[in-house]
Amino acid sequence: MSVTYDDSVGVEVSSDSFWEVGNYKRTVKRIDDGHRLCTDLMNCLHERARIEKAYAQQLTEWARRWRQLVEKGPQYGTVEKAWIAVMSEAERVSELHLEVRAALMNKDFEKIKNWQKEAFHKQMMGSFKETKEAEDGFRKAQKPWAKKLKEVEAAKKAYHAACKEEKLAISRETNSKGDPSLNPEQLKKLQDKVEKCKQDVLKTKEKYEKSLKELDQGTPQYMENMEQVFEQCQQFEEKRLRFFREVLLEVQKHLDLSNVSSYKTIYQDLEQSIRAADAVEDLRWFRVNHGPGMSMNWPQFEEWSADLNRTLSRREKKKNADGVTLTGINQTGDQALQNKPSSVSSYEKTQSYPTDWSDDESNNPFSSTDPSGDSNPFDEDATLGTEVRVRALYDYEGQEHDELSFKAGDELTKIEDEDEQGWCKGRLDNGTVGLYPANYVEAIQ
Repeated sequence: MSVTYDDSVGVEVSSDSFWEVGNYKRTVKRIDDGHRLCTDLMNCLHERARIEKAYAQQLTEWARRWRQLVEKGPQYGTVEKAWIAVMSEAERVSELHLEVRAALMNKDFEKIKNWQKEAFHKQMMGSFKETKEAEDGFRKAQKPWAKKLKEVEAAKKAYHAACKEEKLAISRETNSKGDPSLNPEQLKKLQDKVEKCKQDVLKTKEKYEKSLKELDQGTPQYMENMEQVFEQCQQFEEKRLRFFREVLLEVQKHLDLSNVSSYKTIYQDLEQSIRAADAVEDLRWFRVNHGPGMSMNWPQFEEWSADLNRTLSRREKKKNADGVTLTGINQTGDQALQNKPSSVSSYEKTQSYPTDWSDDESNNPFSSTDPSGDSNPFDEDATLGTEVRVRALYDYEGQEHDELSFKAGDELTKIEDEDEQGWCKGRLDNGTVGLYPANYVEAIQ
């Protein structure tokens, strides 16, 4: 069918028109598409929820790792606190993203799943009840009109065939008039044929026009019935579209952390922590704790005592580091300043100091007692533990004689595991044995 039945239009339409027989199937298919779109939206939110969870886990791991590095590193004072506040921000933001993940899955995902279950009802044959109802409605509305259309097409075909036969008969009669070999009886037959074809043309034309008129008369009812079924499909689709809009707005609220009061508080706290960093205060603290402001056990005359000549080994010093008592201290200048307990240096956490000092080499545990000069205070423990190859993550310059120095990327061998103060014993490739910070290296896989 190539002509519209709307008298106000009267122009050709494409065979893709909704009114063509069977073209209602696109409207029916939209119902099945609605079910699939619900599934697609759930998959979309599920994937976003996995991303939120993975991001939260990465933030937490990043914060944990860098908090440990900063706390054990050389940074100190208020700037250290400001730096650690960045890791606190990550931990708090991680919690918010886990909440986003929970909202997407427990609220939005479940809401779509329940709506899909209520809106679409699966049948035994596999199709949906709503799809079958729409299919049956369109088929019923189109069936009478489709039957008449079939009659019109048959009448048109018969009429066109009669016209073709008439034209052929006339052509034969015309050609016979100039043919002397034909007798009068043959000419009479050709004339009768032309007359019969003309009558057939009139009959088929009349039948064609009649069937077309009946089709035109049934078209308004056909359009009304089709419109009614179509509107039912439109109402069903409108519910889905409105539901999707509602769900997407809720998804937007769950994703938009800028409207979460606790989210704003996180960055207000972070800014406050960073602005609280005071370079002058940190420098003063370092002067008192590690500079000229430190107390000093200035040399004084002491009577000989066997206990004073006893030199503690590094292992004993580590065990007693928390209980060292200094005697004979003379405080001068900035030495009288009190240390603030709230500012603890990560350097101080890993640093221990000897209680006795002497120029006497016999009292120095790191001096060589071997004539060849090859002895090392760590040789006695070199065989303890399992040796592991490690790689330096950062540059480190040894602060004492028994500490190793290396550059980032250098490889060395760990010969003792990390102690309670965060130090490991290792050996450089040149054979030097000493201590190094455990968090400055990583194991080589």
